[in-house]
Parts: sequence; structure tokens; C-alpha cells
Amino acid sequence: MTTDNAFIDHPARRLVVTLPRPYDEACEHFETVVPEADLARFFQLGSWKATLELAEINGPHGFMRYYRSDLCALMAGSPSLWKATQYLMGNHTVAELAFREDASAGLHAPMPSLIYADPDGDTKLAVDQPSLLLDSYDNAGIAEVGRELDDRLAQLITILGGDVPPQL
Repeated sequence: MTTDNAFIDHPARRLVVTLPRPYDEACEHFETVVPEADLARFFQLGSWKATLELAEINGPHGFMRYYRSDLCALMAGSPSLWKATQYLMGNHTVAELAFREDASAGLHAPMPSLIYADPDGDTKLAVDQPSLLLDSYDNAGIAEVGRELDDRLAQLITILGGDVPPQL
């Protein structure tokens, strides 16, 4: 048994993408394109093959939502006036490919993301670039998962009407 602690420094890149819809419409569009994970059905499945099949149905654009929080409601009465909704999005069937190599890769799946209205009223999607986070494991299999998530994220940004950052 290893009792040594570890620390790993790693780079991160926050991608902030302007979306063409007003905040409320952008959130609604996002929630349509990234549907809520049907956890009750996933928990009932008896095989990984069935899980993979349901993930294709439940997340037709490659991602599902595991969590949603209206940050405005949480901060009601505070001096913060932002409109912002926080999500955890991902695809656990893709994340499993990294998790099987190193359980701590689960730290990055699902991915935190945020849709918010900036001070000018423009709608933004903010998310950390998955490949940079997963490259820090120094494992080719985990790095490949990061690149796949980058590709899926680029497709999602396109579906949402944003311009894919060249870094992605």
C-alpha cells in the first residue's frame, strides 16, 4: 500500500465563448442540446453494453447534464447581479475510459460549465479545456479521452452557435 501523498501541477485553459442567444434562451437551448442524464434508467441497467446504448440515446450530441444550479437564486439578496447557471456536463461512458486508468481522473468528469450574461448583456459559455486537464496524468489513454472531449466540446459550441476557439 502506498502512503505517499502526491501533488500534480497542471495547466488549465478557460474557454469563454460568446453565444448568439440572450441568456434565458441560451440556457434553454443548452438544456435541450445537453439533456439531463436519466440516472434512474442508468442505475437499472444490467450491462455496460446497455449503458453505452442508453448514453447514445440520452446524449445524442455527446454530452448529458448531471447537475444544474441557478447561481442567481443561490445569491439572491447579495450584491452580485450576474445572471448565471452552473452545470456539470459530460458523458460517463467516455469518462470511464480515463477512470479505468486512474480513478483521480474522475475529478474532471463531469465537466463544470457556466452560462452567464456579462455586464454588456452578452451571453457566454465558460468551460475548462478537457485535454489540458487530462494531459496532466502522463497517460496516453487518458490524454486520448481529453482529446475526444475537446472534439465533442467543439461540436457542442458549434451547435450552440458559438465560434470554436482555435485552441480547442
